[in-house]
This record gives sequence, C-alpha cells and structure tokens, in this order.
Amino acid sequence: MDRNTFTGLFLIMVIIGASVFFMKPDAADLKKEEQRQKITADSLAKANGAKTAPAVAATKPADSVKPDTTTLKGPFGGNINGVTETSVLENDILKLTFTNVGGKILSVELKKEVTYTKKPVILFNGKDNNKFGLNINIDGKVLNTNNLYFTKAAQTANSISMRANYSADKFIEFVYDVKAGSNNVGFNINLNGLNQVVQGNSVALNWETTLLQQEKSHKKEQEHAAPYYKYVNENPDHLGMGGDKKEELKEGKIEWFSFKQQFFSAVLIPQVPFEKGDLEVKILTDTGKVKWYGANMQLPYTHLAAQNYAMKFYFGDNKFDNLKAQGQEIEKQVDMGYWPLKYINRFIVLPVFQFLESFGWGYGVIILLLTVLLKLAMSPLTYKSYISMAKMRILKPEMDEIKAKVGEDNATLLQQEYLKLYKKVGVNPLGGCLPMLLQLPFVMAFFFFFPNLFELRGESFLWMHDLSTYDDFIKFGFTIPFIGDHLSLMCILMTISTLIYTYFNNQISGATGQMKYIGYIMPIIFLGVLNSYPAGLNYYYFLANMFTFLQQYLIRRMVNDEKIHAILQENKTKPQTEKKKSKFQARLDDYMRTQAQAKTQEKKGK
Repeated sequence: MDRNTFTGLFLIMVIIGASVFFMKPDAADLKKEEQRQKITADSLAKANGAKTAPAVAATKPADSVKPDTTTLKGPFGGNINGVTETSVLENDILKLTFTNVGGKILSVELKKEVTYTKKPVILFNGKDNNKFGLNINIDGKVLNTNNLYFTKAAQTANSISMRANYSADKFIEFVYDVKAGSNNVGFNINLNGLNQVVQGNSVALNWETTLLQQEKSHKKEQEHAAPYYKYVNENPDHLGMGGDKKEELKEGKIEWFSFKQQFFSAVLIPQVPFEKGDLEVKILTDTGKVKWYGANMQLPYTHLAAQNYAMKFYFGDNKFDNLKAQGQEIEKQVDMGYWPLKYINRFIVLPVFQFLESFGWGYGVIILLLTVLLKLAMSPLTYKSYISMAKMRILKPEMDEIKAKVGEDNATLLQQEYLKLYKKVGVNPLGGCLPMLLQLPFVMAFFFFFPNLFELRGESFLWMHDLSTYDDFIKFGFTIPFIGDHLSLMCILMTISTLIYTYFNNQISGATGQMKYIGYIMPIIFLGVLNSYPAGLNYYYFLANMFTFLQQYLIRRMVNDEKIHAILQENKTKPQTEKKKSKFQARLDDYMRTQAQAKTQEKKGK
C-alpha cells in the first residue's frame, strides 16, 4: 500500500469516528424517543380494539415491542404469516387435499384411476405448482388471497370452510362441498362485510396449475391437452394445442373453462357466468409434467354486504357421457375431428360403439364387431368400386390399341379418344374412385375417435396392454428419426396388410406405370405416422384391410369378367343418345378441342 492510499484511508476513519461522537443523541433526545414510542403503542392498541399497553411497556427497548401486523402490513395483515396445515375430504371417487395457504385445493386424486406406471392419478399437486385465489382491490391495494393463511372455520365429513379475516365481522370465506359418488365439488366464495373496503366493480379469480403426466406417450398427451372455454350461446373453443399461447377472452359471459388433458379434465363452472378473462398455456419439458395452465376470470362485484359466488368443480375423466351429464356442452371438449368427421363420430360411430359396449364384451371384440358392421354398411360402395375397376381393367387392351394408334405425344387427343371409348361402352372412369371417396370420411373419422376414446384406456387385448396407446413390441433404447424409439407390432401388421391390399387393388384396376407404385408409398409413410398412435386405431385399420380382402374375394367369386366384357361390347352396338351437356362438360370439350388444334398446328410448323 503506497503512502497516498494509507493517508486517504486514515482521514476517512477520522471523519467517521468524529461523526459518531458528535452526532450521538443526548439524554433529552432519548427521553423524547421513549415518549413517542409510548404514544405510538397506545394508538395501535386503540385502533385494534385492544387494551392500552401498560406504562412499563414504554420503558422496554424499541426492538422488543411486537408490532401489530394487521395494521402495519395493511389489509389481512394477520393472515400474512402462519403455519401450513392440510385437511382432507374424500368420497369413493375423489380424494381432495386442502391447504390453509390460500384456502385452496392442494391436490386432487382420482381414486379409481391409475397412471401408465400404475400409480394413482393426481391431476395436480403442490403449493408451487398450484395457485388459486382472488385478486381484490382493497383500500387501493390489490390483494391475492393465494398468499394468505386461512383459518379453518368448520369441517364436516363432506364439507370444509376456511376464512381469511379482515376484522371480526369482515372476512373472505371459501366453502367446499363433496357429495358421495360424484366427481363434482361444490365451491362457494363468500365476501362478508367487505363492501365498504373493496374498490371497483369486479374481482378476479386466478387459477394456475401444472398438469402431471398420466399416459405412456408424453408427446401424445401434450398434443391432446389444451385449456377449453365456452361463451354463452356459442360452441366450446380452446387455445391451440401447438405451443405456448395466451388469449384474451372477449367480454361475452363465459359459462365455464377447463384445464383438459388427454383423458382427464379439471373444469370450473360458475353459477353466474364470468364477465371476461384470459387463458394461458405453456408446454413443459420437465419429466412427469405436461403443460402449465393459467386462468384469470372476472366476477361481477355489486358491493353487497354479503357477496356470494356459487360454483362447482368437475374433476374426472373425459368419457363422453360423463362430460355430457355435466350439461353446458362440456362433452364437446372431446375432440371428435373436423366437419364432417365429428358428426360421423358423434352420431354414428359412438352410438354403435356404445351399443356393442352394453353387451359387456372385451374391447378387442367390440372393435372387431364395429369393423364388421361398418364394412357391411359400406359393402354396396365396395361392390360398386370393384365393378368399376374391373371394367377399366377389361378395357385396358382396347386402351392400349388407342394409345399405340394416337401416340403418347398428343396427350389431349389421347384423352379424347379414351373418353369416346368410355362413352361407347358406358363406363365412368371415376366410378371406382367415387365410392372410395365416400368411404374416406369414415376412415379418417377413426383417426380422431380412438385417440380420444377414454373407454380404451388401460384395456388390454392379446399382446397389447393398453389399447389407448402404442404397443412398443420392439424397444430401441434410442430414437430413430421418423420412427421413434420403438416399433409397434400392430402398426407393422397394419402396414403389411395395407401393402398387400395395394398389390391386389392394382391387380383389379390394372394400374401401370407410376400409378402402380404410388400406392406403396403411403403405407410406408403411415408406418412412421401411426407408430406412436393407439394400438386400438392400428388394430381397426388392420381389421378393415382384412375384411376388404374378404369382400373382394367374395365379389370376385360372384362377378365374371367375361360377362362384364360381353356387356361392354354389347353397349357399343346400342344407339348413342346425345345427352345435353352440362356447362362444365361443354367448356371441357372446347378446351380439349382447342388444345388438339394447337398441337396439330405445332406439328405442321415443324
């Protein structure tokens, strides 16, 4: 240390020492301070309705006087600190754990359900992962009841009430009521005597929670999880299932909102709709966690001396009928697909499934019978499609002759000659495609039906332990792009059956060239797509392919190609009646004629 630095530090120490000596309070100042503390203590005691502190208290050192936290820390100051306590209410379906911190539900266990690891299904759990309470403007300060220590006012076998006291006759009360054999929990908010201190015309209900993983596929569970809500006189809607999102809900009376997972939901239904609100969702990558949800809903406040808000929770599964029993179209949060798929699933597939379920058979058998019934209903379309493809196959030699005569270079003229042949023999070239297109919505409808069908959850069939998720027959221990970390045996069987079906379909239709091989590409693509989808879905597609083979085999036994050929040749001899062309057909003919003329002029120019 050099001399200048030492001199500077020495002078600083001298200044500090002199300041302490000359600025210390004298005896008169100390006496005044004691009198001020006595006056402050008396004022605090009177403000809280307590007896005035004895005079000797003023002689105690200032740091030994225990301040009144209610007054010093503002509204509900006496509820800011406390000891955490928990209480339990349960019936044969639910086990609810309550905490006095926030007077809220700490965790919800569904007693009759288990996770994919055979542990109890807990919808949410923990102080940090679950926030619930009111945001109230009291005396100009926004109070969040989630942070207050409530006092248990009463508890019975099926109800509990907890209070946070502003004063002896002013309090916030949360009352919960659980009924036997029900997934519903009654919830009442009572604001008693706060009409003189609450400011504004609304209070906000805030709920934030982290949904825990229940299913085998973390990715699929995230894809099917989203917060839902419903406006009065409108259909339910939801935030996108893709990534993080926050949405301000318009002012329009919100009937309910829910924190939905793939197969379970937590729904809050107010007796009087919320005025407005916002919802937020965040995707979580932590092990065992699916998504974080947040909701802020506005409740109207009319400054009554006893303001009450009646609501109910639904904690349970996403079984369609169970949600429908709640009313208010909550069952529509079960994703049945887009139009028209959702109508096919809701009004055709689901009723047939429920009818078969009523016989008490296993779900593997139910899916088998469901496939049989639908294939029988579609058999007229299958028959028509087969006949149309057979006609095209029989006409192929004549089409090859036309192609050799016209040449491949003039595609427009070639198509015109083909159309003339079709017209002579009475064949619709799209006759084989249209019946297949009519069946396509049913094929796609199951793509939404099985992944959202709660009834399949935990149900086994053959080697498949759970029809609601994939059967990882082969586990890699690492991830392969496009495939994943496993191979599903049922998905492999479905893919093989689709490839075989494509082969026989090409034989029937007589497809050649590129069209012959395009059909083989889609099954390979679907192997990667459906490998992580429910085994029940792949099982249905496998059965559908097998029954299609059977239908085509039976049709081939009934249909004679020689007879079809004879009919086509006979049609050639019949007089052609000119039908009035549609505007589209007239335009198409004009276009093809123009193209043919242009092609002819091009050849002459060369």
